[in-house]
Amino acid sequence: MKNLILFFLLMSLSSCKVGRFFVYNFADINDHKKFPSRDIKKGATKFQFPIAEKGKVPKEIVQYGRPTKKQSSTSPYAESKMISFQFEQLLEESKTVAFLIIKNDTIQYEKYWGKYDESSIVPSFSMAKSITSILIGCAIDDKLIKSVNEPITNYIPELKENDFDKVTIENLLQMTSGIKFNESYINPFGDAATFYYGTNLRKAIKKMKLEIEPGERFAYSSGSAQLLGLVLERALKNKTISSYLEEKIWQPLEMEFDASWSLDRKKNGLEKTFCCINARARDYAKIGRLYLNKGKWNDKQIVSENWVAQSTKVDTTNNSVKRYQYQWWLPSQTGDFFAQGILGQYIYVNPKKNLIIVRLGKGLGFADWKTAFEGISQTY
Repeated sequence: MKNLILFFLLMSLSSCKVGRFFVYNFADINDHKKFPSRDIKKGATKFQFPIAEKGKVPKEIVQYGRPTKKQSSTSPYAESKMISFQFEQLLEESKTVAFLIIKNDTIQYEKYWGKYDESSIVPSFSMAKSITSILIGCAIDDKLIKSVNEPITNYIPELKENDFDKVTIENLLQMTSGIKFNESYINPFGDAATFYYGTNLRKAIKKMKLEIEPGERFAYSSGSAQLLGLVLERALKNKTISSYLEEKIWQPLEMEFDASWSLDRKKNGLEKTFCCINARARDYAKIGRLYLNKGKWNDKQIVSENWVAQSTKVDTTNNSVKRYQYQWWLPSQTGDFFAQGILGQYIYVNPKKNLIIVRLGKGLGFADWKTAFEGISQTY
């Protein structure tokens, strides 16, 4: 009888945001199985990176982190410092499930751990923010959106009553929107939980308020990225965001596999554009290749070169910050950039080295991936 009561309690809880938080606990690498989604189909042609017969890989990586148990008998909570790691030791001991290094369009290194292989689906988490940014650029190219300087109330007029006519699309892209949003991932009553586990994003968006004046300062917010999604959905009118991704990116980039985008609800659901594209490592790498080649895929311009340049350049005007621009992270202000997800999902691009790195994991592990990528880049 107790088990039956517990079952019905869990079933009732799972129908609401807080219940889904406790039933599913925190975000994990299997979340693509938990939420409804829309399919994104690959095209008729398939691009595959050639694989080097004997790929060049670093032997060691000097990066910021804590000693591992194999390196030190001290507590695993020893003070962080610059440490030299064996290359595969760093990957294996940091909850990595997939790692690719692509130099000059050729795979130098590709390895998977545990039950994962090249066909395994891994959620993007916040790497989806960068892909959403690409779609905003495509929508501007297609004249569905006039300009990043437009107020978002041109597309979401119901937010005028909340003074959102002051918020521009660029404010959302640069995370300077000024919206009030609790980004905590451990608070079941917070905004992040509402957006991730909730079943009505449009209703949640309508309740959003401003905390400070738009353009006043940078504040990383999944709420800004989801507002971009609603702007995009309204601009597309009769198309879904998933179908637009399929049309503009997935099929033109000749992806190897189908993908999907998680929704808030099954019927008339809205894509979670702040997270939740579900795809494979090699196809994520093609997103990196697109931006490495300034928005061009082979002989076709997929998204304008100007959009790629603006998205990945250091620009502190309008209170933007050096380390972030148009939903891409700029780690060193030397031209490299990456998309990043909460469990250590990365698409890292180093144009000077003609280098792409994809790292997917069950968590960040002990690694500082920013310095690790910079260390790996030095090998090439």
